[in-house]
Amino acid sequence: MGDNRLISVNIDEDTLGATSPDAEHERRVAIFDLIEENSFALLDHDRGPYALTLSQVERKLVFAVRDEAGEDVHTFILSMGPFRGVIRDYFMICDSYYDAIRNQTPHQIEAIDMARRGVHNEGSELVAERLEGKVAVDFTTARRLFTLICALHAGQTR
Repeated sequence: MGDNRLISVNIDEDTLGATSPDAEHERRVAIFDLIEENSFALLDHDRGPYALTLSQVERKLVFAVRDEAGEDVHTFILSMGPFRGVIRDYFMICDSYYDAIRNQTPHQIEAIDMARRGVHNEGSELVAERLEGKVAVDFTTARRLFTLICALHAGQTR
């Protein structure tokens, strides 16, 4: 594996929103999958691989990037504003999906899951767009980062 990757991902527990067991599981899976396979290239540094800590400070999303030795490399601060609508939509469709799993037919569950994946893709594209010019990520990495951004934002949108 090359150096343009993440070797650890942490979410600041102090800013982590309250989550359901389903959301907590999704967050753990996203972190595991992200570490297993990702593409994360800082455009102005070549000191990877990297450790990432995500947090939210004063309604801003903070990507704190360190190198393998734990030295600060760069901190990116992004407004949560552009994410709010897609996160709200994603939470609403996730609630419908989890409810459907318990109460609906497989066909209805599949339809809701397709919509859920579509909104998740939209959020993933937004992550890549907001990081453009700072960090190059592939689509799969952006999807997993969007899941983690949702985890940070969970307590404020419900």
